[in-house]
Amino acid sequence: MYPVLFKLGPLTIYSFGTLMALAALCAGWVVWAELKRYRYNPELASTMVFAAAVGGLVGARVLFVVENWSAFVRSPWEYIFTGAGFTWYGGMAGGALAVSWIVRRQGIPWFRGADICAPALAVAYGVGRIGCHVAGDGDWGTVTNVPWGVAYTNAIIGWVHPLTGLPYPPGVAVHPTPIYEFLQSMMIFAILWLLRKKSFPQGTVFCLYLILAGLARFTIEFWRVNPVIGLGFTEAQWFSVAMILLGGYLIYGRPGLAARP
Repeated sequence: MYPVLFKLGPLTIYSFGTLMALAALCAGWVVWAELKRYRYNPELASTMVFAAAVGGLVGARVLFVVENWSAFVRSPWEYIFTGAGFTWYGGMAGGALAVSWIVRRQGIPWFRGADICAPALAVAYGVGRIGCHVAGDGDWGTVTNVPWGVAYTNAIIGWVHPLTGLPYPPGVAVHPTPIYEFLQSMMIFAILWLLRKKSFPQGTVFCLYLILAGLARFTIEFWRVNPVIGLGFTEAQWFSVAMILLGGYLIYGRPGLAARP
């Protein structure tokens, strides 16, 4: 693993931050292309990506604090100013709210804006997961004997079990689930990119993203190292179920919700 790419004097360039920046650039290009295709101002893409990044960071931290409320109450400043502790679904919600505000101010129909952003969400998530893999931030999976298993011996959080904090014994390898998620995300992006020009009602591409991304994360959780919270499912799986149900409801339950283009 390479949590640090290189150093320039006092400046340290981290792989995770570099890949996050690349994810933002990829998302920005996709949004730019889609805005242009729909004849909106493509320069709005940078504003939308910036809003998504800021809103995502705030939302991810807020949900993390809610999930760890008792510890937060004991030491609030430590939770506010630490660089760790972010939750993906909180980030997605916060980013969606921030971008919704931008879309509304620009007079873009909400479902049209969601369709514009859906492929960008898929590609950004995938590239971001490469950052998790290279940095070794603890998003890996369970112990495995498969030939492609990985030992994150130079992980930024240490080569320890993400839940127990205990070091892994020598020779142990785990499922490289960030790579799995990258491949899933690229497949989702390819599907959405191919379908985006079809004559669907507004919001359909976004709803498909919710369903496909929910299915992908639900599946990958069986290989991830996350605690079960109820009925044998992890928190991420319950959020995934909610995404799938919401996407399916919007497509099939209320077909008149979004007007055709």
